[in-house]
Amino acid sequence: MNWILLILAGCLELVFTFCLGKINRVIGVEKYLWSLGLLISLCVSMLLLIRVTKALPVGTAYAIWTGIGAAGTVLIGIFFFKEPASWSRMFFIFTLICSIVGLKLVSH
Repeated sequence: MNWILLILAGCLELVFTFCLGKINRVIGVEKYLWSLGLLISLCVSMLLLIRVTKALPVGTAYAIWTGIGAAGTVLIGIFFFKEPASWSRMFFIFTLICSIVGLKLVSH
């Protein structure tokens, strides 16, 4: 169950970064709505991470949480915000994902 919550926390970090990207592209009331989404997703993500670290090692949980966020944020940038998708970026995203899976496999 803790691993599922950790993945959920990482996905909420992706919601946070998506909202961050949208805030920079809108004006008016829409900016405040995206800001609210940013705050809610950030708070819930942190609360889940805190809960998970009661059962999983802090170093492993944090590394996986940030790894999901880092890899996912790059992919969000590519798919939603038209950032470049070079072979080198894709290679390093792949190695990051392999590292996340490796941490999961060697953790108790």
